[in-house]
Amino acid sequence: MDSVRSAALGFWIGTGSAGEDDSHAGLSHLVEHMLFRGTAKYGSLEIDQLFDAMGAELNAGTGKETTSVYARVLDVHVPQALDVIGDMVWRPRFGEDDLANEREIVLEEIAMYEDDPQDKVFDVLGEAVFPAHPLGRAIIGRADVVASTPAEGLAAFHADRYVPDNVVVAAAGSVDHDAFADLVRAVEAERSGAPAPAAYSAPEPTPARVRFFTKETEQVHVCLGGRGIARDDERRYALRVLDAILGGTSSSRLFQEVREKRGLAYSVYTFQSMFAGTGQAGLYVGTRPDNVAAALRVVADELARLCADPVAEDELARAKENVKGRVVLGLESTLSRMNRLGASLLAGLPLLSVDEVMERIDAVTRDDLAALARELYAPGALSAAGVGGDEAAFRAALEPVSPELAAA
Repeated sequence: MDSVRSAALGFWIGTGSAGEDDSHAGLSHLVEHMLFRGTAKYGSLEIDQLFDAMGAELNAGTGKETTSVYARVLDVHVPQALDVIGDMVWRPRFGEDDLANEREIVLEEIAMYEDDPQDKVFDVLGEAVFPAHPLGRAIIGRADVVASTPAEGLAAFHADRYVPDNVVVAAAGSVDHDAFADLVRAVEAERSGAPAPAAYSAPEPTPARVRFFTKETEQVHVCLGGRGIARDDERRYALRVLDAILGGTSSSRLFQEVREKRGLAYSVYTFQSMFAGTGQAGLYVGTRPDNVAAALRVVADELARLCADPVAEDELARAKENVKGRVVLGLESTLSRMNRLGASLLAGLPLLSVDEVMERIDAVTRDDLAALARELYAPGALSAAGVGGDEAAFRAALEPVSPELAAA
């Protein structure tokens, strides 16, 4: 990107909560934390000081399928940043003292999420849509696993997954590809030739269900959702357009009908996630207990309209332009572009040009959206999750969405 003087660079590792069995639930996330505890070459404080001295941002994240460690730096600092991050990824320390301290931090993080109903409801929905499968488990894992895994067990978990065949290094911004590749080679990866871990199996289809987490809250937090589409499904472009129409923008149907016209919620939106072999699509609304029934009646009406009536041409055109705009604006960010490269390569997805992406979005038709809406948002396809104080009232409020679901 010739117009910038910075670069975003990151290591993408094919390990996340979806690849963990019950005895390892949360170890991908715990390893991510331990990467910042230092290496034989760099101490923990030294890592912080080095990146502070660069004026740089260093961060990491764990998802369902991937872990990433990344930074944004001035182009002159790319060699040093890559050397430090590479050492963190390949050669982290797993000392018992450091692990004991990091365990406590992660346990606090787990407790923090348990206290946040707006986050908790998405985990509750995951349990409903993907029961008895790691995709339905919270990324952050289970407190008992985090608390009891010894240092040698965590080091073995790291060694099994942090192998070259399971890692992508990506960069975007003021970088030269060949020079960057030379820097990556100089980092000297560990465990060359070791096999990448086996891919997890996609979950089997299950009936829609209701899950409720009882907690005294000011609002009732509601998610409706079900199986979506896989990350390599060509309908992913249509899904992004459908998302913009139903709840992904301020002019979307749910935002206008639930919030703007009736004042039944502050936060209402749709969401989508795509994984290997499956996905998830749904919507969220948070509202006071006395508004839950009214809000879900409006939601039910909008879902029925989406499945029964074709999208208007002007609505389709507006949604397409919105999606295209967000794609292009995102690619003007070095971090977004690096994320796209790393995630796509690790998942085996083609790296399309901006023009190719625009063409696929422009090719979405009203018929495409109608078929996708009937598949993903038909009442029988939706599970329901709630967090609040009154489960009976929540179930009764589901009646307009699906009588079968309300009675489940």
